[in-house]
Amino acid sequence: MITLDDTRVIGEARVLAGLGQGRLDLQRHLLTHGSLPTLTRDQYTKLAEAVGLRGRGGAAFPVALKLQDLPARGVEAVVVNGSESEPVSRKDRLLLTQSPHLVLDGAVGLAHALGAPHVLIAVHDTQAATSVREALMERDDRLAIEVQETPGRFVAGEARAVLSVLEGGTAVPPGRRVLPTRKGYHRRPTFLSNVETFAQLAVLARLGSRGFSSTGLISEPGTQLLTIDGAVQRPGVIETPTGIPLDTVLQYAGAQAGPVLLGGYHGRWLEHTEGVTLQRPEVSAGIILALGSDTCPLGEITRVTQWLSSQSAGQCGPCVFGLAALVDDFARLTVGDPQGWHDAHRHLGLVPGRGACAHPDGTARFLTSALEVFDDDVQHHLSGQGCGRPVLGVLGGTR
Repeated sequence: MITLDDTRVIGEARVLAGLGQGRLDLQRHLLTHGSLPTLTRDQYTKLAEAVGLRGRGGAAFPVALKLQDLPARGVEAVVVNGSESEPVSRKDRLLLTQSPHLVLDGAVGLAHALGAPHVLIAVHDTQAATSVREALMERDDRLAIEVQETPGRFVAGEARAVLSVLEGGTAVPPGRRVLPTRKGYHRRPTFLSNVETFAQLAVLARLGSRGFSSTGLISEPGTQLLTIDGAVQRPGVIETPTGIPLDTVLQYAGAQAGPVLLGGYHGRWLEHTEGVTLQRPEVSAGIILALGSDTCPLGEITRVTQWLSSQSAGQCGPCVFGLAALVDDFARLTVGDPQGWHDAHRHLGLVPGRGACAHPDGTARFLTSALEVFDDDVQHHLSGQGCGRPVLGVLGGTR
């Protein structure tokens, strides 16, 4: 459940504009943001290129390149991927529940520009799905728009898994790696991106490249949404300029001192945050987790790895067997078994690059950086003494 008390802004509010008074219905949305201008495909492409707009999901793919990869004719659909299935991430659900018209503006405006007859919104959160359906009843977009609820499993948010659900299949990514711009919805060219990307497109269409570029980095101006959680006094969703120092966000949220996980469960650990700025692709998933100093790092990491292993689609060996082996390795390492340390390093060398989707690679990245950052803790555990701290579940509620 997302409340407005969980949302904050550093600098200028754009995608979160107007939310101080509650959910934006169509009237309040138009009073806050104004009408959406009608733009052509070429205008959207040039605007996205001018500001270096990247997708606000995990891949951080340049939006202009994605538009250019679509054929001139025959685009079948625009797909809004709202299947935000990582337990700690809340930014996309916040937009769908509190500012659904901004997301719809981005998707509908682009669909008209591309000549796509369908807009499909995939979302696994019931509250968010209800909010979007209510918003659609206030609009007349002259398009076939469908809200499809999806399973809340981790891999169900992968782009090809989302397309499979929309086509009536199972929520798992197929082994083939084909770009949606070539073969997407019903094997037809499709523009697919996550919720925040469409909200940012709607803001960009209104402000133009110059207005959009008045804040943030020169290379990728504008704002970004960040979910911050863990050992912090004020968890929630924050809108900040791109390129903001990580320490600024941590201080603003009242984070405890200690290591930080940047990018969520498929992200990487940072021991030191000084000098780190928040920009893509490093912060693509928009998730910041502060660990603090009161919990056992290896216990936290093993707990998350167990959950990630349980989220396997069951399609390939690196995911089914590799992640299960890593859970066992880290569990043994945590209780001081040296062989667990050796096996973990061996398995982390075998998992990446061989899976049917990015899940095993992302998990391996999470664990590899953990072994580097928490080497002192590893040595304490291998000595048989342990670190003396309980496992508090700081890294979020794995469900």
